[in-house]
Amino acid sequence: MDAIYKHLRNHTNVISKVCEEQGEAIRCAADLVIERLADGGKLLIMGNGGSAADAQHFAAELVGRFRRHRKALPAIALTTDSSILTAVSNDYGFEAVFQRQIEALAQKGDVVCGISTSGNSPNVVQAMETARAHGCSTLCLTGQGGGRIAEITDRVIVVPADEVPFIQETHLIIIHILCGLIEDALT
Repeated sequence: MDAIYKHLRNHTNVISKVCEEQGEAIRCAADLVIERLADGGKLLIMGNGGSAADAQHFAAELVGRFRRHRKALPAIALTTDSSILTAVSNDYGFEAVFQRQIEALAQKGDVVCGISTSGNSPNVVQAMETARAHGCSTLCLTGQGGGRIAEITDRVIVVPADEVPFIQETHLIIIHILCGLIEDALT
């Protein structure tokens, strides 16, 4: 039982820190996505491992529904097409797997969202650099101080934790907050 209580206490501490330190960053990120979607842009989301799952979850909540029935919102998880992922990885290296998709799909006025617990995933960093070069707005969800991605992104939400499980758990809460704010504004 001690391990259970310890995990829950640590999780609660991280959430408390996010409330104190990241509320404005979450609001600014939501405002950016709302503005771009309202102007006809789309949201392109990426990450590796658990962050890939978070990217897919984020896109699904916007394309499907979060709390209520509404018009579908344009969001694409760049983590889902196994043919693209394996072909690009094979031909260009795994570092280019998201960058090539940004090059193909992103347009000025879109928002590109990178999710990385460390903030240093080379394939996410490379894609964010490409997104900026294409005139896209950029947003990242990260932890562990922000990493390289935080240095090159327009809107940054940093979970103040070093342990991956707590960062990932908190990213999901932040994604749900963003979805609620986006849905409320665009319906």
